[in-house]
Amino acid sequence: MQIEINERPTEIASGTTLQQLRGAVKPEADLCIRNGFPESEDVPLAAGDRVVFIRRGEIPAAGELEALMAARHTPGVHGRIKAATVGIAGCGGLGSAVAVALARLGVGRLILADFDVVEPSNLNRQQYFIDQIGLPKALALRDNLARINPYIQVTAHCARLTAENIPPYFSSVEVLVEAFDGADQKAMLAQTFLTQVPGKPLVMGSGMAGFGPSNSIVTRRAAANLYLVGDGETEARPGEGLMAPRVGIAAHHQANAVLRLLLGEEPT
Repeated sequence: MQIEINERPTEIASGTTLQQLRGAVKPEADLCIRNGFPESEDVPLAAGDRVVFIRRGEIPAAGELEALMAARHTPGVHGRIKAATVGIAGCGGLGSAVAVALARLGVGRLILADFDVVEPSNLNRQQYFIDQIGLPKALALRDNLARINPYIQVTAHCARLTAENIPPYFSSVEVLVEAFDGADQKAMLAQTFLTQVPGKPLVMGSGMAGFGPSNSIVTRRAAANLYLVGDGETEARPGEGLMAPRVGIAAHHQANAVLRLLLGEEPT
């Protein structure tokens, strides 16, 4: 009969039990998961069962992790995103969350750029840890992504982005994500990228401060290769700061826009 072992179709003998299979496949496994639930007792297996054996603390081999991830994707998605390169300009609240989402997707290469360091106030919304305070954000984020998916390639630039270095940093990307705070920085990046790296889409953020309604954050097309995410209004200012929930919503809008662009779909 056929079952799945770690997401791979496998033929086993009828009457095989879970613990017999564990002994044959991975006797050192600490956890036996059958059809999504941990099993502490030995049970007979049935055709169509999905079994995963896990050894605590073990990092799956590249092929095994890829198979596990690909099995959770829509058919045809994994190979296309594995071959993709995405740039992220800014590694703060938006950029760090976008990077985590894309790493979990299995995007093959991420190019990060940020000149800043992790500060205590960043921890209210950014994807860092308290022991990373004082580290360059680009390097800290690279390290965190390696813990999530060690098999993607991450290039980290600890530098302030300018009209001079944006083209060489991001000329190879299929999509660039803008994740800056200041309006002047956003304008400079958009002008530079759209003119100096023509034909590549840019996904920007605009308006996500405070605790306004979730559904006011939308993705819209502003120009041929320019997409804006946010409510377009709520800038961070005294009395209306940036917080994890709305920033996270906007970041995942951006990540989903990137995914759709990589798959040839319109993000809006």
